[in-house]
Amino acid sequence: MEINNSTLATEIVLLGFSKNLNINIALFLLFSVVYLITLIGNGLLICIILKNHHLHIPMYFFLSNLSFIDFFYSSTALPKLLVDLLSRDRIISITGCGIQVYISIFLGDTECFVLALMAYDRYVAICHPLYYPILMRWSVCFWLASFVWILSFFISVVPSLLMPMRVCNPNQVNHFMCEVIAIIKLSCDNIYMNQLVIFSISFFTLLLPFMLIICSYVCIISSVLKIHSVERSKTFSTCTSHITVVILFYGTAMVMYFGPSSQYSTDQEKFISVWKYISVFYNIVCPMLNPIIYSLNNKEVKETLKKLCISSKTACISK
Repeated sequence: MEINNSTLATEIVLLGFSKNLNINIALFLLFSVVYLITLIGNGLLICIILKNHHLHIPMYFFLSNLSFIDFFYSSTALPKLLVDLLSRDRIISITGCGIQVYISIFLGDTECFVLALMAYDRYVAICHPLYYPILMRWSVCFWLASFVWILSFFISVVPSLLMPMRVCNPNQVNHFMCEVIAIIKLSCDNIYMNQLVIFSISFFTLLLPFMLIICSYVCIISSVLKIHSVERSKTFSTCTSHITVVILFYGTAMVMYFGPSSQYSTDQEKFISVWKYISVFYNIVCPMLNPIIYSLNNKEVKETLKKLCISSKTACISK
């Protein structure tokens, strides 16, 4: 099918949220606070893990990877969103939109695999404690983390580069960012193969790691139930933060990529509007909540944070 160059879009209009200035100012303040908490929370958690030698264990190594992902994942969409809230023209170039899509898919897929690694770490620690120093030695942890990052790049970015997509007019998207499911519906070409690739990637990066996490926790629960009741809650408490993060992240991600909104056309506002707000939680709220969840449920993280605060106060007083 031949398409006139005049119908090809060179930029995309992100309709985003309301055009009411008062609402946009309120949203700007809200998302600014969320973004600030996300950056400070994840950055601080990485610093705490690096500073406290007691936290130099595999579980916190994978947690630092998760915080690193969330730190940059939120920066993929939020800065552009904040600018758009205070501007009339909510436009992004095709190149900028492509970069946003590639980075968000890459970091999202990597987070899925990192959460699976964290579940595997807890499985080995609780179910096979005697083999833990061997199975989760530092060389293995670095290899697993490197493998996950490289695998995510080849799974998410390479197929997108091999299947370039042309965007046609009208070029408006009822979204605040370049989400692949929304952008693909603006394609001039037959998107059957693109949708098949997206579904296949989603199955491999969402459902498969989620199934591994479920299997890990089935084995963990089975082992914990055999432990004396006094030690049972203490042992399982190391998993509660991870379980909470998994439910929040995978729950919203699966609704986005396997829910009904991913299958409907852009003119069905009922589904697109709901999907857009689910995307807000998935892309913006989850990266903010992750460091908070891990900090609240971890004594060593809270103690290290207190020491950092005391040392900073002492330094300020001495000056």
